[in-house]
Amino acid sequence: MKNLDIDSFLKKVKKLEKGERLDLSSDEDLSIGIMNLISMEEHFFFTYNKTGDEKYLDLLNEVREVRKSLLKKIIKEYEGEVWCISKHLLAASMRLMEVGTKYLTKGDKKNAADLFKKSYHLYSLFWGLNLGVVGVSDVKKSDEERIDFLTDEEKPKVKKSASIFEKLGELVKKAVDCCKE
Repeated sequence: MKNLDIDSFLKKVKKLEKGERLDLSSDEDLSIGIMNLISMEEHFFFTYNKTGDEKYLDLLNEVREVRKSLLKKIIKEYEGEVWCISKHLLAASMRLMEVGTKYLTKGDKKNAADLFKKSYHLYSLFWGLNLGVVGVSDVKKSDEERIDFLTDEEKPKVKKSASIFEKLGELVKKAVDCCKE
């Protein structure tokens, strides 16, 4: 991660904490809505294939257009395949969350927790990628370099051997708080 990018991002986070214009909580809500739209696209796909009724293709296309327009509100600039990667990160996060919930309903907290952790890691990667604080080269950096965005008192809480997912998770926890109004 570039220190300049991190500094810029943290300044934005501080503005959020002071109640200024940056509103990541709305973007977080929007990302969850987008996850559900992706899920609807999948359901229309399967329903079409099970029934052969073309109205489900029309519905799929309409939902897809809504999802694309909303995704543009979060992903304003991107290069290469970041758009598609972002969509798939949200979709995978949503599916793992849903399967984790099914495990939890069956009383299997261990498997539920594992899937929830993986879901959150993917969700954190989505935000790291789209807030410009992570790139492919960052995954290869040393542990010390990857925790530079944390304050000295926060650094002991993150293991140096923590994965890029865990470090991004800490960043998301620090930056995105859906409970701030």
